[in-house]
Amino acid sequence: MNKKVAIVLINYHDYAKRFLADCRDSLRRQDYSKDNLVVYVVDNDSSEETFSYLKTEFPEARILKRNDGNYCAANNLGFKEGIKDGADYLIALNMDTEVKPEFVTEMVLALERNKEAAIAQAKILLHSGGSGEKKVNTLGNIIHFLGFGFTSAYGEKDRFIEGYPEIKGYASGCAFIIRPEVFLSVGGLNEEYYMYHDDIELSLKVSLAGYKIILAPLAIVFHKYEFSRSILMLYYMERNRYLTLMIFASKWYLFLIFLALVFIDLGMLFLALFSGRFKELIRVYSYFMKKKNIEKIIKSRMQIKKITKVPFNRIASNFKASIKFQEINNPLLKYIANPLMEAYWFLVKKFI
Repeated sequence: MNKKVAIVLINYHDYAKRFLADCRDSLRRQDYSKDNLVVYVVDNDSSEETFSYLKTEFPEARILKRNDGNYCAANNLGFKEGIKDGADYLIALNMDTEVKPEFVTEMVLALERNKEAAIAQAKILLHSGGSGEKKVNTLGNIIHFLGFGFTSAYGEKDRFIEGYPEIKGYASGCAFIIRPEVFLSVGGLNEEYYMYHDDIELSLKVSLAGYKIILAPLAIVFHKYEFSRSILMLYYMERNRYLTLMIFASKWYLFLIFLALVFIDLGMLFLALFSGRFKELIRVYSYFMKKKNIEKIIKSRMQIKKITKVPFNRIASNFKASIKFQEINNPLLKYIANPLMEAYWFLVKKFI
């Protein structure tokens, strides 16, 4: 296949020493033409020692350096370098992964065969270390009507999936491919997000612009997923959840979900008081009280309006009300929060 592909990996602090070798080796085993495959490793807020380590351990990759740790900006840098070098397709891949030899080929084929799609997500399985049955990490992520994002089919047994099913939520940032022209037309990743929910933000823009998001089920990724790692950054997760709602949601939608937002916020505050994270939530609320941040939100809303071909409320009709995720499946969520949110969403969804 003669399509030129750019793969972007992001290193952050000690990630490279923990994860690079296995990821690199699996990329070296790709059956895709080596002449048409370039790997860009963005060294994000790391030391000179780590930068040298990357150059030594992955000499065929292009190593790019950034200093502020902004994950979104790091991906933008890698993608833009790939576009500058003439890439026909861009792949984002987490460093804590291993991929099957046909990964790149199948990712490219997914978009070659589905011209209406702008993004394809790989089938992402949990890394089992070579033992035990294969289980799903995600087959496409789900957007909750209050702005949360979570995986689909998490922990389920792996199975064959035919064709290229459409993902109605969003593509996981762990492993996806995107057309360069679409990436540029929607403005890339919003760097204000810094980290977390950036994949929701990009997928929503792509969906609003009228493109489909699909699953590439034959492009297999094994993810060394650690749930505890993804919940450490409460500030960014909560701030960006609200940022997503304020940038994308219509005023009518925000009005309809307001009571549910208050309910969830009270619950979050209660939990924060007992988990030592109260100050982080206060930081979240204070962010939205600053004039400069309000101006950024207004600017982003205007930019979204320019690219929108599909109304937000039509996309919102695919949002879900229950959080069904094995790692956080506690009795309060299962027997109180989820039923209440299901009932609320059932009522308000009719008016969207």
